[in-house]
Amino acid sequence: MSASGARPRATTGHGVLEGRSEGRVSVFRGIPYAAAPVGALRFAAPAPPRGWDGVRDAGAYGPTAPKVPYPQRFAALLADPDIPGDDCLNLNVWTPAGPGERLPVMVWLHGGALTRGSGAVPVYDGSAFARDGVVLVTANYRLGVLGYGLFPDAPANRGLLDQIAALEWVRDNIAQFGGDPGRVTVFGESAGAISAGALLAAPRAAGLFAQAVLQSGAPEVFPRDRVRPMVRRMASLLKVPATAKAFAEVDPDALLAAQAAVLRRSGPLLGGPAFFLVTDPDTLPEDPLDAVVDGRAARKIPLLVGWTAQEHRLWLAPSGAMRLFDQLGPLAVALARHRSGKDRLAVRELREALPGVSPADLVGRLLTDQLLRDPLRRLAGAGRGAPSYLYEFGWPSGLPGLGACHALELGFVFDTLDVPESAWLTGPDAPQALADEMHAAWVRFAVTGSPGWQPWDGSGPPRTFGGPDHEGEGGGAVARRGAATPLVLP
Repeated sequence: MSASGARPRATTGHGVLEGRSEGRVSVFRGIPYAAAPVGALRFAAPAPPRGWDGVRDAGAYGPTAPKVPYPQRFAALLADPDIPGDDCLNLNVWTPAGPGERLPVMVWLHGGALTRGSGAVPVYDGSAFARDGVVLVTANYRLGVLGYGLFPDAPANRGLLDQIAALEWVRDNIAQFGGDPGRVTVFGESAGAISAGALLAAPRAAGLFAQAVLQSGAPEVFPRDRVRPMVRRMASLLKVPATAKAFAEVDPDALLAAQAAVLRRSGPLLGGPAFFLVTDPDTLPEDPLDAVVDGRAARKIPLLVGWTAQEHRLWLAPSGAMRLFDQLGPLAVALARHRSGKDRLAVRELREALPGVSPADLVGRLLTDQLLRDPLRRLAGAGRGAPSYLYEFGWPSGLPGLGACHALELGFVFDTLDVPESAWLTGPDAPQALADEMHAAWVRFAVTGSPGWQPWDGSGPPRTFGGPDHEGEGGGAVARRGAATPLVLP
């Protein structure tokens, strides 16, 4: 990497890029890591990007993957820029360094239920990581039917293949940005964490990263019979065969409209059909959680895994489901117990551990245990020849009803509480001291392989950030703020 006036340049395997200097950090945005997935490539495995002559401007975020907007009740909480264009398989790099330096690298995989999100979300700005000596990469990947629709004539798990292609680009090019391709940490939240967990067991991803962070998402695959209906329902609406060849000929806007229609009927939280990862001989030969826990994959890869204390409140409160479950009372709890596979003793123990818990919060806790806490504890407790570190984020949002909900920790991890979009979820006056503490732990993990506390030994509580009984580097103000915030249902 070199400077051209005030603008840094970097030479990649496909051509020269010109980024921007932002303080002491150099930023390169919209870098193609694979060819535009259009025409015959729409449902194909990612192909190498075309090279270019001269200098390519890398000052702005590139196109985001085609997607359906969040419903308004969630769009008010979660920023999700929509940038038009075909070259959606692109990534962004923040770096404080240049060629010759060998800094640790972190590659971020965004969440969004594999149907929404991008690397351009303002909360994911990588400046703080670069400021603290880490080269930060955010990447887009194909979403929804493009990335995870199951067809008889197209490779499965195309979004995962995109992520692998992005990691291959990092391996081949990140040294030009001052990064060490041998010190890469993959990290993601929600669907991004599920993706990171799948990459742990994906043969094609072996050797592309050395560590992983899974935030509020566990390695998981769906049965094919649960994924296949999404394409079939779309085919019925579009009046075309349920094949990749037929879908590739559909107008992109019509394809998104059909996807929006089937997503409204999708209920993955309660076991309904959804776009998702599946086992596949080429990409995921077996269930990734089983493969990692049983020692057949990721044996030497340190892990940092965890969740928020009330994940379910983002899923249930904005939609009004919290009120509905409280009204249903014991019936809702019985249905959640059946869905989660818990017995009555487990429910009784949970009630005793959470005195005064409402039916809705009990339902949410049962579902979250099944989806996140139980598999992540199983993952962290596996004897893999590498340490695992467990955490819980407990600070509750200043917005009524959200509590310590899903995705709330993101502005703290990225140290972007000053970004306006962070406050959409945190509310006003989120504690910067807690962001300092949590962000520093992620940096330490990238640099040293340890976030700064003892590995989990299979028992005992996780390391807590911002809970009512926790006083970290930020002091008692963080604990008092968490304890004082009421959990008011909207």
